[in-house]
Amino acid sequence: MISKSGKDFDIILITAEYYDDHPLSPIGVISRALESEGYKIGIIEKPLTKDDYLKLGPPKLFFAVTSGSIDSMLHNYTPLKKKRSEDPHSNLSLMPDRALIVYCNKIREYFKSAVIVIGGIEASMRRFAHYDYWNNDIRRSIIFDTRANILVYGNGEKQILEIAERSRKGIELKGIPGTCIISKNLEEGFKLLPSFKEVKEDPLKFCEMQKLLSNEKDLAQFYDNNYLLQYSYPEYTTEDLDWIYSLPYSRRLHPNSLLKMAKFSVITHRGCIGNCNFCSLKLHQGDKIVSRSEDSILKEIESLTSHPDFKGYIDDLGGPSANMYGMDCADKCSQECINCNKLDRSHIKLISLLKKARAIKGIKKIFVRSGIRYDLAIESKEYIKELSEHHISGCLKIAPEHFSEKVLTLMNKNNSRFDEFVAFFESINKDKKQYLKYYLMICHPGDDEKEIMKLKEKISCLSNIESFQVFTPTPMTNSTCIYWAGIDPNSMKRVNVIHDYKTKKKLKRIILQEIDNKKSRS
Repeated sequence: MISKSGKDFDIILITAEYYDDHPLSPIGVISRALESEGYKIGIIEKPLTKDDYLKLGPPKLFFAVTSGSIDSMLHNYTPLKKKRSEDPHSNLSLMPDRALIVYCNKIREYFKSAVIVIGGIEASMRRFAHYDYWNNDIRRSIIFDTRANILVYGNGEKQILEIAERSRKGIELKGIPGTCIISKNLEEGFKLLPSFKEVKEDPLKFCEMQKLLSNEKDLAQFYDNNYLLQYSYPEYTTEDLDWIYSLPYSRRLHPNSLLKMAKFSVITHRGCIGNCNFCSLKLHQGDKIVSRSEDSILKEIESLTSHPDFKGYIDDLGGPSANMYGMDCADKCSQECINCNKLDRSHIKLISLLKKARAIKGIKKIFVRSGIRYDLAIESKEYIKELSEHHISGCLKIAPEHFSEKVLTLMNKNNSRFDEFVAFFESINKDKKQYLKYYLMICHPGDDEKEIMKLKEKISCLSNIESFQVFTPTPMTNSTCIYWAGIDPNSMKRVNVIHDYKTKKKLKRIILQEIDNKKSRS
């Protein structure tokens, strides 16, 4: 049972986003996973008042708290720290700054002895000491500020089920893979990171910590009289994902849901092998691909054809990068997959899936609206043709990000085959009125007026440049480490970093002016 009203729940989930019974909704997935094991689940969305927190009463086992699919500070502020809520054109769904801390401290106020579990991206990427762009300072692990009993990082289905089972049996919440706890003692076999005091005071120690961060290790960090312990991440398998996405999601959405344009999207895999330095995926979902089975995905698509609201269109078929489906690492080694000579770049599994999916009765079109890694796609002309013929409508999204080699190196990006991809795509789409849409980023560490002119020169030759983003330092990424320390943690070399808003705005104006000039010339 899952409900937003009633009493006597086993577990109460509190979320800063609206609850959607959908496989793209973090709270939707967790609630369905718990329900499948017989737990009675209560949902509280966006609590504001004391009555909001008290309306379901205390849970028998624990509260589980999340900000949802985005860090609340990133959600609430622009890259130049302006409040998004003050933008008259914004359709922002309001949530409090530092939502996890706000919600958990209210629970502690109203339910003093309650067990609190925190999870989601805000918990995951703030689990160790981290640079906080909005405070411009180093903050301690969020588990201390929330006063939670346990923190779940990464995707949390296995962890939350283990926590629920132990709570039901009265067993301590120690040693659960994919979680963090506070402990008086340092357990044997844990790798000790530089302490909170060290990383707060010394940028070199902060860089040392950054290089050691991993989901695959038991890690510890000292705080005054306690240790934060991270238990290494559990293995999620194809069978696990097949089970998770086979749960009976109704796809009913809240009236103000952000998933309306993705109601009939289908997830094919988790993880990303790109390892972009500015991205949080490596320390959240992980840097290995875990793909669902073809049979599981096809069955889900078949089931959607009988949904009363379905009109024959799959809104999106993909994952963090749509064309990484099937690129699972058979050896499960510790090397970067994208540079491995064993990586299967043929896209054979994905092409097979796409062809079978579009042949299902009741399917009119399957869109691929997730961005793709064009440096992988160019290895398979057949895949690009399949996309162009059957799976895009108007545009295909790719992310070159920048065109300065200096900046790209600091991003851990390689654009060496960009022109080759663009030329091939345009050659097979010239009669289809289909085009490429580019994701670009400015003000990343290493960027400056000299480097931005290289970006400007390149985009002057490209069509459909309509938008770009200003780099925002988000917790625990390599790029954020460089932004804070002024040092690349991998090479330990100094890096020029733009911190002042005046220069950021200047670089922004250079690109905006070029975009306006292109429009006036067209």
